[in-house]
Amino acid sequence: MSGYDADVIVVGAGFTGLSAADALVLAGLDVLVLEARDRVGGRVEAMAFADGVAIDTGGQFICDEMPNVMALTRRFGLRLAETPLEGAFLVQPQSFAGTGSSFAESGRIRARANRIDPRDPSIAGLTAGEWLARQNDPPGAKASYQAMVEGLWCRSVGEIPLWYLIDNDRRTISNGNELQYFAEGSIHAAAEALAATLGQRLRLGTPVLRITRADGSVSVTTGAGEVLTARQVIIAVPPVVASRIVHEPDLPKPLAGALAAWKSGTVIKVLVRYERPFWHDRGLSGMVMWRDTLGLFACDVSSAHATALVVFAGGPLAAEWSAKGRTFIEAEIRRRLVEALGEAAADVTGLLIRNWVGDLWSGGGYSDVITDLQAYGAEDILRAGAPAGPLCLFGTGVVLSRLYRRRNHRRP
Repeated sequence: MSGYDADVIVVGAGFTGLSAADALVLAGLDVLVLEARDRVGGRVEAMAFADGVAIDTGGQFICDEMPNVMALTRRFGLRLAETPLEGAFLVQPQSFAGTGSSFAESGRIRARANRIDPRDPSIAGLTAGEWLARQNDPPGAKASYQAMVEGLWCRSVGEIPLWYLIDNDRRTISNGNELQYFAEGSIHAAAEALAATLGQRLRLGTPVLRITRADGSVSVTTGAGEVLTARQVIIAVPPVVASRIVHEPDLPKPLAGALAAWKSGTVIKVLVRYERPFWHDRGLSGMVMWRDTLGLFACDVSSAHATALVVFAGGPLAAEWSAKGRTFIEAEIRRRLVEALGEAAADVTGLLIRNWVGDLWSGGGYSDVITDLQAYGAEDILRAGAPAGPLCLFGTGVVLSRLYRRRNHRRP
């Protein structure tokens, strides 16, 4: 392969980049994966409690409607635990229970929004928050809908275009429980196993700052100033991170604009460990939704290895708490769990906090979100690609765009 460092350079070693590299290697191509962090997995990662028990502090839940991820768990022999959901769902504070804050009422608002054509001129330039304010539903129902949106998208309803929510809901075909399973140990173990198959084809601590396209080939410049060449580059990072890479020549305006239309979600994930699932004594599932603080949610993630609750703070709440620091976050989580579940919740045996707000290389969690009110075609542009030479966008929040194929070259 004269003159090239690889057939294909993959930028990013999250699940997307690792899976792309895995497929290319199986196809017989010479691949080089460059990852800015000192670890693989992207928005999926794991930390360990003091006794060495690992748990996911990034992406965690999977379900049967995620066939590619499920295939990875089978390939690498990961054991799955069913998320414990038996028992009562708790709404906090108790004064909010039964006051118009149910999922059913929230669902009705969601269904009403989804009956609107996302291209209807009457909602052009309208955020989900502005539309919600015009609805005549009870305040509790509106709060429930807002909590759902901000908990899922991890951005304020005042930023997210209404058409974007509608369009995504219409394209969502999931009918099952997205919290169906999690991996005993961690799903991050699958990322590490994929990385192990690549061996020296994977380089950590190697951010890509610049991509130069010329004469049917492409070169990348790393943070250390090294220049590496390939026939093709796959950019397997979130849109916000991808938009920071300098391109020579500039990307076509539609593609550059599509990358600039996004903001990263903001989320804080806290794992709280106990000796036993004491909430079952009261017939509770361990699932808690707070209505006085939108974007706060807890769920049981106990397995054969550990009894634990996961608590998520998403959207504006995460940004607010992040600014107050780790000590505040830990104290607030402990206080709220005691208020919701009783004094037994004070007997914490381990606690892990992962603050994803402003994360440099993942840009936050769970995904990037379009916040440009007029960027109707951004996702379509990233799916279809653009005449930018031998590039492919293939990352979190970015759907695979077509590979640019040229004659007389091997191509994936």
